[in-house]
Amino acid sequence: MLVSPAITPPLDPEFKPASLANRAFRDAVAASGGGVPLIFGLERGDGSVSRFETAVFPDGHPKAEANGLYAERLLKFLLWQRGACTVHVGGPASVAACLQESYRSGGARSFDYAFMGDNIYEKPFTIVSCAAEAVPAENETTQALGRHLQGCRIGFDLGASDRKVSAVIDGEAVYSEEVIWEPVKQSDPAYHYREVMASLQAAAAKMPRVDAIGGSSAGVYVNNRAMVASLFRGIPRDQFHEVREMFLRIGREMGIPIVVVNDGEVTALAGSMSLEDNGVLGVALGSSEAGGYVTLDGNITGWLNELAFCPVDYSPAAPLEEWSGDKGVGAKYFSQQCVFRLAPAAGIELPVGCTDAEKLKFVQEKLAAGHAGARQIWETMGVYMGYAIAHYADFYAIKHVLILGRCTSGEGGDIILNGAMDVLRKEFPEVATAVNIQLPDEKSRRVGQSIAAASLPVL
Repeated sequence: MLVSPAITPPLDPEFKPASLANRAFRDAVAASGGGVPLIFGLERGDGSVSRFETAVFPDGHPKAEANGLYAERLLKFLLWQRGACTVHVGGPASVAACLQESYRSGGARSFDYAFMGDNIYEKPFTIVSCAAEAVPAENETTQALGRHLQGCRIGFDLGASDRKVSAVIDGEAVYSEEVIWEPVKQSDPAYHYREVMASLQAAAAKMPRVDAIGGSSAGVYVNNRAMVASLFRGIPRDQFHEVREMFLRIGREMGIPIVVVNDGEVTALAGSMSLEDNGVLGVALGSSEAGGYVTLDGNITGWLNELAFCPVDYSPAAPLEEWSGDKGVGAKYFSQQCVFRLAPAAGIELPVGCTDAEKLKFVQEKLAAGHAGARQIWETMGVYMGYAIAHYADFYAIKHVLILGRCTSGEGGDIILNGAMDVLRKEFPEVATAVNIQLPDEKSRRVGQSIAAASLPVL
């Protein structure tokens, strides 16, 4: 079912978009007579349930062997988009057995098994095989997020190569600062506390008082606690509780309300606030890929929206994401990791002995100077983005896609946007006409996230 794209990424001729593969699979099932139902019921720790319905070939069909890969990649996407500690698989028992073999301790998807279970929801991860009609009914919950602008607030955004902070008075930023750091390489929890506090204190000094703090950070956050966060990968497991509870500690010590959520959610919130509309999918291209979603009603869901781990390329030659041990996931396509991965093919030798932020700036300067290979890097990312947006549209009800992050600064953002639109117009015209894709202005790309984060707490 792998399909070559009509528009080939200049630096990745082996690219096989997930959007095209899934469409080819669905078309083949429909042509065979409609197949049999396959329904996923994704149950989270609070009892909420998300459902996703599709169809596969019945057992015994000549093409039934394709069911396994289709279902595994689909479940992988759904897990990191919506989250689950128990997955009800309603459909052929052979499909459920295939998934149980992959998503187990020691299986191909052991990373996901461990993180969805003990690390995120703090209970064992389980895949349950059942009949389609036995899958639990959908039970989704949504809630309002942010948009509170009154008072003196601090907003921050923590990325893997830089952190941003803003002092905001009644919705107007009176101070913004961007600091380069490398938290992933740090093994001492005290480092993270010290650096975050330094930024908060710098912003606090610019206002007469501080009423509340709102923050965004890469990772999964539950009740202001870091459950999974790439920023803290260097922290030993026996000390992880110190960073898990760090923001609660900061709130107690400063004596004010603090709210910290996934950076992708704030990306989407910032987009919804600036567009004055809802149904927004935010995609941030920074040290990794962050995703967030504001529903058509203007709320957020209880979903994870960790698009960095969601598959977008089914090619056997797709690059490996080192942390998860999986291939073809978003982190390697929509981030500075992608820039560094493509640099050799573009004829660019990255400097040594400097930070990742400095490496990215080095390549961006080549782009600005007219380097043909550097331009091909961003053209390749634009093709990736077009096929990924079509893929995301299968899982989200979206009116707007907002693309931002350090990788979109300067000319690169326009190249990505134009490349994505070319793909959608040619391969997915129905998406091109239904979804508005845009970049924020340059200032919003750099610090808008920390300003939106300031609106999170309720006074």
